Amino acid sequence: MTTISTHVLDTSTGRPAEGVPVELAQRTEAAGWTVLGASATDADGRCKDLPVPDLALGSVLRLTFTTAGPFFPEVAVVVDVDPDQAHYHVPLLLNPFGYSVYRGS
Repeated sequence: MTTISTHVLDTSTGRPAEGVPVELAQRTEAAGWTVLGASATDADGRCKDLPVPDLALGSVLRLTFTTAGPFFPEVAVVVDVDPDQAHYHVPLLLNPFGYSVYRGS
């Protein structure tokens, strides 16, 4: 079973970003994007309760962060996951005029 987690760090303050809504969706051939669930980051900037995707439907997942920023009101990160990997961690480093993502551990 492959799981996914994320966290958001505000690089302009050097602190976790609390309360950022996060939506997890999966690309399926029949329906395009299917929303699997949503959550929000906690006081540590982590979103630990995202649903476990059913990779039989497809391995392309999208995390959409509603940042409400002045330049980037939302950030969508699309990843292609390998069903043989147990876990993916996709952190978002965010500031008012830029962002970066990477595959964490």
